[in-house]
Amino acid sequence: MSKFTALHGKHTDLGAKMGEFAGYDMPLYYDLGVKKEHEWVRSSAGLFDVSHMGQMILDGSGVVEFLEYITPSSFRKKKIGRAQYTVLTNENGGIVDDLIITKVGDNKFFVVFNAGCKDKDIEWIKSHMPESVNMEVLDRVLIALQGPKAAKIIDDTLQCDVSDMPYMSYMEVKSSCGQDIFISRLGYTGEDGFELSLPIDVGQRYWARFLEHEAVEPIGLAARDSLRLEMGYCLYGHDIDDTTTPLEADLGWVMGKYNKSYIGSGKVTEPKRKRVGIRILGKGVAREGAEIRTLDDKTIGSLSSGGFSPTLGQSIGQGYVPIEYASAGTKIFINVRGRNIEAEIAKMPFVTAKTKSMKAVKAA
Repeated sequence: MSKFTALHGKHTDLGAKMGEFAGYDMPLYYDLGVKKEHEWVRSSAGLFDVSHMGQMILDGSGVVEFLEYITPSSFRKKKIGRAQYTVLTNENGGIVDDLIITKVGDNKFFVVFNAGCKDKDIEWIKSHMPESVNMEVLDRVLIALQGPKAAKIIDDTLQCDVSDMPYMSYMEVKSSCGQDIFISRLGYTGEDGFELSLPIDVGQRYWARFLEHEAVEPIGLAARDSLRLEMGYCLYGHDIDDTTTPLEADLGWVMGKYNKSYIGSGKVTEPKRKRVGIRILGKGVAREGAEIRTLDDKTIGSLSSGGFSPTLGQSIGQGYVPIEYASAGTKIFINVRGRNIEAEIAKMPFVTAKTKSMKAVKAA
């Protein structure tokens, strides 16, 4: 039986096309349709319900050292109010999940993790957690407001000036009834945008208030997927999983310079394969599972994600290929239903990011 977010009734009231995702009944698209929803986010601002994702607080003495043990990232010099995209690793260096960890106090971190990995992540973290560290799993609404008009809409709706917040930063504000709202300037679309964690009753009210703004439209998971694919972002269980290392996944930038003793660190060696972007040059749309072939028709991999890019007007994808084929510009075929379609290895992102400051994610 599907689970429901606290905003489920809001979606059905709007006539959303619903479907199962990570065990939840979620909105796939609304009246605009997938393509127009995608374009609306790129030009204005879209509102997403991402409350199916996990949220927790980790705090206590030794929490920094603990985070540097369960992830390959460095947190000891992280400033309060700064966020880090990272991964949990297993004993083989594989990726248990990808997640966002934000420092919200001297020994306190706010963690957002994937819906499909909730139970697994909680148990994994608990199984390695020292007694000095505490975990609080949160039951809150999580909504994302993404697009070039997002900052202005936050100001209009919350009366909160977020113009000076850099990318991958965090702040807390009070709702009109005095409850805490966590605002993070980040997202999975490549646009400027925010994720807001709110108490359930507050989240339900603000979902409706955001939709009253003329620049806002509700956006479903189908457009969220095409938006993240244009950015070359990973989808857990597809582009990354517990058999892929950060280096294979081209996520080496999450690995802290001085963090050498995280779980599985000895197994994260120079990879023989690499996650790459793929641009389809011929006619056709390639989906996950389509074979990647050399020009002499040798199969060297398959697409881990694939679909049509509304921004580019062509099919794009991601997949793993041997290192010798991983250079941008390498010509390949993608086999779609028995037909080889011309394609090439491409740099990611496919579309230029418009976040507040792309440098901030690595500098913090």
